[in-house]
Amino acid sequence: MKETKTNNAPAAIGPYSQAVTVGNLLFTSGQIPINPENGEIPEGVEAQAKQALTNVKNLIEAAGGSIDNVVKTTVFIKNMDDFGKINEIYAEFFTEPYPARSCVEVARLPKDVLLEVETIVEL
Repeated sequence: MKETKTNNAPAAIGPYSQAVTVGNLLFTSGQIPINPENGEIPEGVEAQAKQALTNVKNLIEAAGGSIDNVVKTTVFIKNMDDFGKINEIYAEFFTEPYPARSCVEVARLPKDVLLEVETIVEL
């Protein structure tokens, strides 16, 4: 197992890696919408979706991969009513054929953000 670290995504806030590679698969930890440059969390679900997905993209690129090779995503959202808004931003990052995806509403996320995204990527 190989660990990936980058300053272009938020540092782990617990005892876990930002991402690990096993064979030709990269597993990213859940990325929340923290701006890694200043530690701020943007307001609104669209801005948070864009920041979380940018963090995912930066982490994948730090491991030598491409967001185009994401095979599976899991999106955790605080409010299922935001599903459509999140989909709009998600479509700015992924193209057909889209990765497989699970999306679940959760009671609470770290730092009370509105969403978190994790991925599995083929390198």
